Amino acid sequence: MPVVSRLARLQQLLVAGLFLLAFLWLMGWWSTRPVLACAGAVVIVLVHAIVLAVEFVLLRVASGADPAPKPAWGQVTAAWWREVVQDIVVFGWRQPFAWRAEPDRLDGARGRTGFVFVHGFVCNRGFWTPWLRQARVLGHSFAAVNLEPVFGSIDHYADIVEDAVAKVAAATGKPPMLVCHSMGGLAARAWLRRYGGVSRVARVVTIGTPHQGTWLARFSRLPNGRQMRIGGDWLQELAGHAHDIPFTCWYSNCDNIVFPPSTATLPGADNQHLGGAGHVDLAFRQQVIDRTFALAHAL
Repeated sequence: MPVVSRLARLQQLLVAGLFLLAFLWLMGWWSTRPVLACAGAVVIVLVHAIVLAVEFVLLRVASGADPAPKPAWGQVTAAWWREVVQDIVVFGWRQPFAWRAEPDRLDGARGRTGFVFVHGFVCNRGFWTPWLRQARVLGHSFAAVNLEPVFGSIDHYADIVEDAVAKVAAATGKPPMLVCHSMGGLAARAWLRRYGGVSRVARVVTIGTPHQGTWLARFSRLPNGRQMRIGGDWLQELAGHAHDIPFTCWYSNCDNIVFPPSTATLPGADNQHLGGAGHVDLAFRQQVIDRTFALAHAL
């Protein structure tokens, strides 16, 4: 298991800074305008809800011609609220403060398929905590990576994935299954291009991965952000790399990060649509989790 997460430190500072700013606002206005003091403090702490609202509006507008079912505004609103709650848990607790709560398990029963969990953009292994707990209960070996540098090229993550795959394969005697969220699915494909093959991995499950890019990436100036642009050179080159690994790709018509929705699908893959789920929420829908473990049990 990784011993350091620079992202965790960054998110710890961000969480502490938001609460400090909210406290200072509250104290500054409390004596004269207590209602404004409370309202402002709540807005500061929940500023991500405003950002998410903008993303959901953009996905509704930018996904008009996509073949996925167009969500009604009521469905978008419900997805927004679930995403607000999920983001508090993931980015406010699991990743900054509890990313080591579930250590890797490399002593599971030999002959049982293990897992390599690969997180997405601006995340760390803490993202997968509920998955890791279930994998441990079910007796699977697993490793969850930290993709760093956080804002580096996706190609650089292939070595990190390779190390985890080798460890889980050694523990189980079998090729593992890769479970990937968002950019993590592209990191898995970059690993396949450099190291992989049908003998190295049993299946790849991607959840909200921008296989064909995402509309939002046009605004990014970061190396890995630019690589996720629709029609970009990096994605086109990756698409030209053939492989025989079976893929299951989960996508949603309410994904507020990867849209239009069908950009999260791959030609020839088992593409599974789950309506009404936001980008983070999609990874924690019980249907996605149960189907993934069922696929592993069938191997």
